Amino acid sequence: MGVFVFLPLVLPLTAWPIARLAEQHLHPRTATRLLTGVAAVMAACSTLCLGLVMVVGTAQLPGNPLPDGWSDPEVRAAVPYDEVVGKAAIPALVVVLVACGRALWRHGRVRRRAHRALAGMRETEVAVLPDDVPYAYALPGGGRRHRVVVTTAMLDCLEPAERRALFAHERAHLAARHHRFLLAVQLAARANPFLRPLRTAVAYTAERWADEDAARAVGSRRAVACAIGKAALVSRGTPVATLAGLAAAGPVPRRVAALLGPAPAVRSWPSLFTSVGVATWGAAVGAAVSAMSSANSAVTMVLILHAATPL
Repeated sequence: MGVFVFLPLVLPLTAWPIARLAEQHLHPRTATRLLTGVAAVMAACSTLCLGLVMVVGTAQLPGNPLPDGWSDPEVRAAVPYDEVVGKAAIPALVVVLVACGRALWRHGRVRRRAHRALAGMRETEVAVLPDDVPYAYALPGGGRRHRVVVTTAMLDCLEPAERRALFAHERAHLAARHHRFLLAVQLAARANPFLRPLRTAVAYTAERWADEDAARAVGSRRAVACAIGKAALVSRGTPVATLAGLAAAGPVPRRVAALLGPAPAVRSWPSLFTSVGVATWGAAVGAAVSAMSSANSAVTMVLILHAATPL
Protein backbone atom coordinates (compact mmCIF):
# COMPACT_ATOMS: atom_id res chain seq x y z
CA MET A 1 0.00 0.00 0.00
CA GLY A 2 2.50 2.61 1.15
CA VAL A 3 1.85 6.25 0.35
CA PHE A 4 -0.23 5.25 -2.67
CA VAL A 5 -3.23 4.84 -0.39
CA PHE A 6 -3.21 8.61 0.17
CA LEU A 7 -3.08 9.54 -3.53
CA PRO A 8 -6.89 9.48 -4.07
CA LEU A 9 -7.22 12.23 -1.47
CA VAL A 10 -5.20 14.74 -3.52
CA LEU A 11 -5.60 13.53 -7.11
CA PRO A 12 -8.86 15.53 -7.53
CA LEU A 13 -6.56 18.52 -7.92
CA THR A 14 -5.75 17.20 -11.40
CA ALA A 15 -9.35 17.88 -12.43
CA TRP A 16 -9.33 21.58 -11.61
CA PRO A 17 -8.10 22.74 -15.05
CA ILE A 18 -10.77 20.83 -16.94
CA ALA A 19 -13.50 22.12 -14.61
CA ARG A 20 -13.10 25.57 -16.13
CA LEU A 21 -11.96 24.72 -19.64
CA ALA A 22 -14.83 22.26 -20.21
CA GLU A 23 -17.36 25.06 -19.73
CA GLN A 24 -15.76 27.10 -22.50
CA HIS A 25 -14.56 24.57 -25.07
CA LEU A 26 -16.60 21.36 -24.81
CA HIS A 27 -20.18 20.74 -25.84
CA PRO A 28 -22.32 21.07 -22.67
CA ARG A 29 -23.50 17.47 -22.97
CA THR A 30 -19.94 16.15 -23.24
CA ALA A 31 -18.72 18.40 -20.44
CA THR A 32 -21.51 17.36 -18.08
CA ARG A 33 -20.91 13.66 -18.60
CA LEU A 34 -17.13 13.95 -18.42
CA LEU A 35 -17.04 16.07 -15.27
CA THR A 36 -19.66 13.96 -13.51
CA GLY A 37 -17.82 10.74 -14.32
CA VAL A 38 -14.48 12.10 -13.13
CA ALA A 39 -16.03 13.48 -9.95
CA ALA A 40 -17.85 10.23 -9.14
CA VAL A 41 -14.73 8.07 -9.62
CA MET A 42 -12.49 10.35 -7.60
CA ALA A 43 -15.02 10.73 -4.79
CA ALA A 44 -15.50 6.98 -4.49
CA CYS A 45 -11.74 6.41 -4.46
CA SER A 46 -11.05 9.06 -1.82
CA THR A 47 -13.81 7.67 0.41
CA LEU A 48 -12.37 4.17 0.04
CA CYS A 49 -8.97 5.62 0.91
CA LEU A 50 -10.31 7.03 4.17
CA GLY A 51 -11.81 3.66 5.02
CA LEU A 52 -8.54 1.82 4.36
CA VAL A 53 -6.51 4.31 6.40
CA MET A 54 -8.97 4.01 9.25
CA VAL A 55 -8.77 0.21 9.28
CA VAL A 56 -5.02 -0.19 9.08
CA GLY A 57 -4.35 2.82 11.29
CA THR A 58 -6.53 1.76 14.19
CA ALA A 59 -6.02 -2.02 14.19
CA GLN A 60 -3.97 -1.86 17.40
CA LEU A 61 -6.23 0.50 19.32
CA PRO A 62 -7.78 -0.99 22.50
CA GLY A 63 -11.29 -2.23 22.01
CA ASN A 64 -10.95 -2.53 18.23
CA PRO A 65 -13.33 -5.31 17.10
CA LEU A 66 -10.94 -6.49 14.38
CA PRO A 67 -9.34 -9.96 14.74
CA ASP A 68 -6.25 -10.16 16.94
CA GLY A 69 -4.20 -11.48 14.05
CA TRP A 70 -4.55 -8.10 12.34
CA SER A 71 -2.31 -6.60 15.03
CA ASP A 72 0.45 -9.16 14.54
CA PRO A 73 3.91 -7.52 14.21
CA GLU A 74 4.45 -9.19 10.84
CA VAL A 75 1.20 -7.75 9.61
CA ARG A 76 2.17 -4.33 10.90
CA ALA A 77 5.46 -4.62 9.02
CA ALA A 78 3.62 -5.32 5.78
CA VAL A 79 0.86 -2.74 6.26
CA PRO A 80 1.74 0.90 7.02
CA TYR A 81 0.64 1.71 10.55
CA ASP A 82 0.09 5.23 11.77
CA GLU A 83 -2.14 5.61 14.79
CA VAL A 84 -2.41 9.39 14.41
CA VAL A 85 -3.50 9.19 10.77
CA GLY A 86 -5.81 6.29 11.57
CA LYS A 87 -7.52 8.23 14.34
CA ALA A 88 -7.84 11.30 12.11
CA ALA A 89 -9.46 9.21 9.39
CA ILE A 90 -12.29 8.18 11.72
CA PRO A 91 -13.89 11.66 12.12
CA ALA A 92 -13.10 12.47 8.49
CA LEU A 93 -14.97 9.40 7.29
CA VAL A 94 -17.85 10.13 9.65
CA VAL A 95 -18.09 13.69 8.31
CA VAL A 96 -18.17 12.40 4.73
CA LEU A 97 -20.90 9.86 5.45
CA VAL A 98 -23.00 12.34 7.42
CA ALA A 99 -22.63 15.05 4.76
CA CYS A 100 -23.60 12.67 1.94
CA GLY A 101 -26.49 11.27 3.95
CA ARG A 102 -27.75 14.74 4.73
CA ALA A 103 -27.52 15.75 1.06
CA LEU A 104 -29.54 12.70 0.03
CA TRP A 105 -32.13 13.38 2.74
CA ARG A 106 -32.52 17.04 1.73
CA HIS A 107 -32.78 16.04 -1.94
CA GLY A 108 -35.57 13.60 -1.14
CA ARG A 109 -37.33 16.04 1.18
CA VAL A 110 -37.45 18.80 -1.45
CA ARG A 111 -38.84 16.42 -4.04
CA ARG A 112 -41.47 15.11 -1.62
CA ARG A 113 -42.52 18.65 -0.76
CA ALA A 114 -42.77 19.50 -4.43
CA HIS A 115 -44.95 16.49 -5.19
CA ARG A 116 -47.16 17.22 -2.17
CA ALA A 117 -47.67 20.76 -3.46
CA LEU A 118 -49.10 19.26 -6.66
CA ALA A 119 -51.40 16.83 -4.88
CA GLY A 120 -54.93 17.04 -6.20
CA MET A 121 -53.92 18.60 -9.51
CA ARG A 122 -54.43 16.86 -12.84
CA GLU A 123 -51.61 14.54 -13.91
CA THR A 124 -50.53 16.67 -16.86
CA GLU A 125 -47.03 17.23 -18.16
CA VAL A 126 -47.16 20.90 -17.21
CA ALA A 127 -48.51 21.93 -13.80
CA VAL A 128 -49.50 25.59 -13.50
CA LEU A 129 -49.63 26.83 -9.92
CA PRO A 130 -51.71 29.92 -9.05
CA ASP A 131 -48.92 31.83 -7.35
CA ASP A 132 -47.91 35.49 -7.37
CA VAL A 133 -44.24 34.49 -7.11
CA PRO A 134 -42.68 33.86 -10.55
CA TYR A 135 -40.69 30.62 -10.82
CA ALA A 136 -40.48 27.45 -12.87
CA TYR A 137 -38.64 24.17 -12.46
CA ALA A 138 -38.45 20.60 -13.70
CA LEU A 139 -39.74 18.05 -11.18
CA PRO A 140 -38.42 14.48 -11.67
CA GLY A 141 -41.02 11.78 -11.22
CA GLY A 142 -39.27 9.26 -8.98
CA GLY A 143 -41.94 6.67 -9.74
CA ARG A 144 -44.41 9.34 -10.76
CA ARG A 145 -44.74 11.24 -13.99
CA HIS A 146 -42.09 13.88 -14.75
CA ARG A 147 -43.62 17.33 -14.66
CA VAL A 148 -42.77 20.91 -15.51
CA VAL A 149 -43.98 23.23 -12.76
CA VAL A 150 -44.59 26.90 -13.50
CA THR A 151 -46.55 29.63 -11.76
CA THR A 152 -49.11 31.95 -13.29
CA ALA A 153 -46.91 34.90 -12.36
CA MET A 154 -44.07 33.51 -14.47
CA LEU A 155 -46.32 32.86 -17.45
CA ASP A 156 -47.70 36.40 -17.27
CA CYS A 157 -44.16 37.76 -17.61
CA LEU A 158 -43.33 35.87 -20.80
CA GLU A 159 -44.39 36.16 -24.41
CA PRO A 160 -45.81 33.06 -26.16
CA ALA A 161 -42.49 32.26 -27.88
CA GLU A 162 -40.64 32.67 -24.58
CA ARG A 163 -43.09 30.34 -22.86
CA ARG A 164 -42.41 27.64 -25.42
CA ALA A 165 -38.68 28.15 -24.90
CA LEU A 166 -39.08 27.89 -21.11
CA PHE A 167 -41.09 24.66 -21.39
CA ALA A 168 -38.56 23.21 -23.84
CA HIS A 169 -35.73 24.04 -21.43
CA GLU A 170 -37.39 22.32 -18.48
CA ARG A 171 -38.36 19.31 -20.60
CA ALA A 172 -34.72 19.00 -21.66
CA HIS A 173 -33.74 18.78 -17.98
CA LEU A 174 -36.17 15.93 -17.46
CA ALA A 175 -35.35 14.08 -20.69
CA ALA A 176 -31.60 14.04 -19.95
CA ARG A 177 -32.04 13.25 -16.23
CA HIS A 178 -29.94 16.24 -15.25
CA HIS A 179 -30.98 15.87 -11.62
CA ARG A 180 -28.91 12.68 -11.44
CA PHE A 181 -25.78 14.41 -12.68
CA LEU A 182 -26.29 17.27 -10.24
CA LEU A 183 -26.88 14.94 -7.31
CA ALA A 184 -23.80 12.88 -8.19
CA VAL A 185 -21.46 15.87 -8.24
CA GLN A 186 -23.07 17.26 -5.11
CA LEU A 187 -22.29 14.03 -3.25
CA ALA A 188 -18.79 13.97 -4.74
CA ALA A 189 -18.08 17.48 -3.50
CA ARG A 190 -19.13 16.45 0.00
CA ALA A 191 -16.93 13.37 -0.14
CA ASN A 192 -13.88 15.40 -1.16
CA PRO A 193 -13.81 19.24 -0.96
CA PHE A 194 -11.25 19.33 -3.79
CA LEU A 195 -14.11 18.34 -6.13
CA ARG A 196 -16.19 21.46 -5.50
CA PRO A 197 -15.04 23.19 -8.71
CA LEU A 198 -16.47 20.25 -10.66
CA ARG A 199 -19.82 20.64 -8.88
CA THR A 200 -19.96 24.31 -9.89
CA ALA A 201 -18.97 23.48 -13.45
CA VAL A 202 -21.60 20.75 -13.83
CA ALA A 203 -24.31 23.06 -12.48
CA TYR A 204 -23.46 25.42 -15.35
CA THR A 205 -22.95 22.84 -18.12
CA ALA A 206 -26.22 21.07 -17.27
CA GLU A 207 -28.06 24.36 -17.73
CA ARG A 208 -26.22 24.98 -20.98
CA TRP A 209 -27.11 21.48 -22.15
CA ALA A 210 -30.78 22.23 -21.54
CA ASP A 211 -30.40 25.62 -23.24
CA GLU A 212 -29.01 24.05 -26.41
CA ASP A 213 -31.66 21.32 -26.48
CA ALA A 214 -34.37 23.95 -26.03
CA ALA A 215 -32.92 26.12 -28.81
CA ARG A 216 -32.94 23.13 -31.16
CA ALA A 217 -36.51 22.23 -30.14
CA VAL A 218 -38.00 25.70 -30.70
CA GLY A 219 -35.71 26.60 -33.59
CA SER A 220 -34.59 29.93 -32.16
CA ARG A 221 -31.56 30.55 -29.97
CA ARG A 222 -32.62 34.16 -29.41
CA ALA A 223 -36.03 33.12 -28.07
CA VAL A 224 -34.39 30.84 -25.51
CA ALA A 225 -31.92 33.57 -24.55
CA CYS A 226 -34.76 36.05 -24.03
CA ALA A 227 -36.78 33.55 -22.00
CA ILE A 228 -33.81 32.74 -19.77
CA GLY A 229 -32.88 36.36 -19.21
CA LYS A 230 -36.43 37.49 -18.49
CA ALA A 231 -37.20 34.53 -16.21
CA ALA A 232 -34.01 35.19 -14.22
CA LEU A 233 -34.87 38.86 -13.80
CA VAL A 234 -38.45 38.36 -12.62
CA SER A 235 -37.58 35.48 -10.27
CA ARG A 236 -34.54 37.14 -8.70
CA GLY A 237 -36.37 37.87 -5.44
CA THR A 238 -37.78 34.36 -5.05
CA PRO A 239 -37.00 33.08 -1.52
CA VAL A 240 -34.62 30.14 -1.38
CA ALA A 241 -37.00 28.20 0.87
CA THR A 242 -39.67 27.97 -1.85
CA LEU A 243 -39.96 25.10 -4.27
CA ALA A 244 -38.12 27.23 -6.79
CA GLY A 245 -35.03 26.08 -4.94
CA LEU A 246 -35.18 23.05 -7.25
CA ALA A 247 -34.13 25.30 -10.11
CA ALA A 248 -30.49 26.40 -10.36
CA ALA A 249 -30.32 29.16 -12.96
CA GLY A 250 -26.53 29.32 -12.93
CA PRO A 251 -24.60 32.31 -14.34
CA VAL A 252 -27.37 33.70 -16.54
CA PRO A 253 -25.31 36.37 -18.39
CA ARG A 254 -22.86 33.71 -19.61
CA ARG A 255 -25.70 31.46 -20.71
CA VAL A 256 -27.41 34.27 -22.62
CA ALA A 257 -24.15 35.28 -24.27
CA ALA A 258 -23.53 31.67 -25.33
CA LEU A 259 -27.01 31.42 -26.85
CA LEU A 260 -26.55 34.63 -28.79
CA GLY A 261 -23.44 33.14 -30.36
CA PRO A 262 -23.07 30.13 -32.66
CA ALA A 263 -24.08 26.66 -31.53
CA PRO A 264 -21.23 24.68 -29.94
CA ALA A 265 -19.61 22.00 -32.05
CA VAL A 266 -20.58 18.47 -31.12
CA ARG A 267 -17.35 16.58 -30.50
CA SER A 268 -17.08 13.59 -28.18
CA TRP A 269 -13.41 14.01 -27.26
CA PRO A 270 -11.12 17.04 -27.73
CA SER A 271 -7.80 16.90 -29.54
CA LEU A 272 -4.75 16.34 -27.37
CA PHE A 273 -2.99 19.29 -29.02
CA THR A 274 -5.21 21.88 -27.31
CA SER A 275 -5.38 23.24 -23.78
CA VAL A 276 -8.74 21.59 -23.14
CA GLY A 277 -7.41 18.34 -24.57
CA VAL A 278 -4.43 18.35 -22.23
CA ALA A 279 -6.69 19.19 -19.28
CA THR A 280 -9.14 16.46 -20.25
CA TRP A 281 -6.47 13.81 -20.51
CA GLY A 282 -4.93 15.05 -17.27
CA ALA A 283 -8.25 14.63 -15.44
CA ALA A 284 -8.79 11.22 -17.04
CA VAL A 285 -5.32 10.06 -16.03
CA GLY A 286 -5.86 11.41 -12.53
CA ALA A 287 -9.12 9.49 -12.22
CA ALA A 288 -7.50 6.32 -13.59
CA VAL A 289 -4.53 6.57 -11.23
CA SER A 290 -6.88 7.23 -8.33
CA ALA A 291 -8.91 4.14 -9.20
CA MET A 292 -5.85 1.94 -9.63
CA SER A 293 -4.26 3.21 -6.45
CA SER A 294 -7.34 2.63 -4.32
CA ALA A 295 -7.94 -0.79 -5.92
CA ASN A 296 -4.34 -1.83 -5.37
CA SER A 297 -4.44 -0.68 -1.74
CA ALA A 298 -7.73 -2.46 -1.09
CA VAL A 299 -6.58 -5.73 -2.63
CA THR A 300 -3.27 -5.58 -0.76
CA MET A 301 -4.98 -4.96 2.56
CA VAL A 302 -7.52 -7.72 2.03
CA LEU A 303 -4.87 -10.27 1.09
CA ILE A 304 -2.55 -9.41 3.98
CA LEU A 305 -5.22 -9.17 6.63
CA HIS A 306 -7.00 -12.27 5.38
CA ALA A 307 -3.77 -14.22 5.70
CA ALA A 308 -3.30 -12.87 9.22
CA THR A 309 -6.83 -13.75 10.33
CA PRO A 310 -6.93 -17.05 12.24
CA LEU A 311 -9.26 -19.71 10.86
